[in-house]
Amino acid sequence: MKLAIMQPYLFPYIGYFQLIKAVDKFVFYDDVNYIKNGWINRNRILLDGRPHFMTVPTLGASSNVLIREVGINLQNMNWKRKLLDRFRHAYRAAPYRSIAQDLLQKVLDVSTDCICEIAKQSVTASLDLLGIKSDIVWSSSRYENAHLHAQDRVIDICQREQATTYINPDGGRSLYDATLFSENGVKLVFIRPALPIYAQGAEQFVAGLSILDVIAHVGVDGGRAMTEYFERTDG
Repeated sequence: MKLAIMQPYLFPYIGYFQLIKAVDKFVFYDDVNYIKNGWINRNRILLDGRPHFMTVPTLGASSNVLIREVGINLQNMNWKRKLLDRFRHAYRAAPYRSIAQDLLQKVLDVSTDCICEIAKQSVTASLDLLGIKSDIVWSSSRYENAHLHAQDRVIDICQREQATTYINPDGGRSLYDATLFSENGVKLVFIRPALPIYAQGAEQFVAGLSILDVIAHVGVDGGRAMTEYFERTDG
């Protein structure tokens, strides 16, 4: 069984979904420390031909608290209206703009005070739209192994799930020791995401934007096809 683990990101780029497509079980790492200025509460969209951040404002965000402990601003909801207005303006000419906009609206309408839940829902709602069936679990509700750190914790999760292969994005090669994984009965594999060029209606293609950009420009079928584009390499 192939397994991957990642923090929940807000409408992540296509490579995140390629990772999910490559495994049998995917674990949301929601009980590790929050990453400020990362991808948990924000991602990039294309506005007037340039990448711009769309951001969900947080409360209590700090690298000293867990992802699932970080709240969102419910006192002033103007950020939601502004985010949606910016998205509508940015994608007003995109052929599948209504599908992407409905997806964004659906996630922002989720009743929660936690950024972790919004991020999770952005991933699972995108998977549902793309028709990708995935076995997804949350680390906070399953393993109780926060006393372990780094790759020791990853190996423990693999063993608990009886995973024979752990797949990680290629950028994390320096974090893991293939020999240690092998000694614990797990094969370490890396995935190199593919970022195919598609028509964005701009002079120059911008890679690695939110999945919302992909869906707005190539639709559900095009987005689903892109989740198949990746390359595996052994650790």
